Amino acid sequence: MTALIERLAPTEGSHSTAWGALSCFRADSPSVPICTLYEPGLGVMLKGAKQILLGPEAFLYEPGSYLLTSVDVPVSAQVLRASRAEPCLCLTYRFDLQRIHELLPDALPPPAAASASVRGIAMSPLEGDLLDPLLRLVRLLDAPRDLAVLGPLIERELIYRLLTGEQGARLAQIATSSSQSHQIARAVEWLRRHYNEPLRIEELAGRVNMGPSSLHHHFRAITAMSPLQYQKQLRLQEARRLLLGGECDVATAAHRVGYESPSQFSREYSRQFGAPPLRDVSRLRLAGDAVA
Repeated sequence: MTALIERLAPTEGSHSTAWGALSCFRADSPSVPICTLYEPGLGVMLKGAKQILLGPEAFLYEPGSYLLTSVDVPVSAQVLRASRAEPCLCLTYRFDLQRIHELLPDALPPPAAASASVRGIAMSPLEGDLLDPLLRLVRLLDAPRDLAVLGPLIERELIYRLLTGEQGARLAQIATSSSQSHQIARAVEWLRRHYNEPLRIEELAGRVNMGPSSLHHHFRAITAMSPLQYQKQLRLQEARRLLLGGECDVATAAHRVGYESPSQFSREYSRQFGAPPLRDVSRLRLAGDAVA
């Protein structure tokens, strides 16, 4: 698997593959913490290591375990171990929750407390019955004709292994429309689409058929932050992307992501990323030039 991923990711950064749900990542040196959004999916670290922070919780992401993300979560991710000779390599499979829902009647996930809301990120030991379908799917990337026919079958097996494994209940909750985790996933989806609009908790709670206090409690249980903090993370990450791409100046970026006050935006940006907007973007560009 490692040799295959090294070939699929010959340079640093994220790389798409012939199977849309699969992507791979490579880093040739340790990094500073980067704020990013992890989407629902499965991650397998093959070489190196990362540290992932979700709110106050830290996860050491390294070979021998898999990372399961069941809902979109803003995290801080840092490559800890990587070099040109021994790069940090990981494979990511993005979930289609509708396919997971369709397989639920056959998979019989491990039972979980119906009222429990669980963190949106978890780690478990990587077992052979999960690694095997992943390896077969990666091998098929060089055979487009076989991939088109066998890919969906292997993908179904992979989802089945996840649902019947240690994190099955966590994944099933998100795909079950009657669960509180699924309601929070809907709230997260709305926030991602409307992050630049004013947030009214009562209205958001009504959209997902929850009371305001229940929404706040379960949202924090899953994402390790309140809905307002989550929205702020989305706004600041999008503003950083706009500035890094040179699409606009600081005041315009602040306005586009929903801030009325540029000074408030700059204060919150500095707290989030450790430097004011222009200095932070310059630092990121210099780091990118050094890597190149």
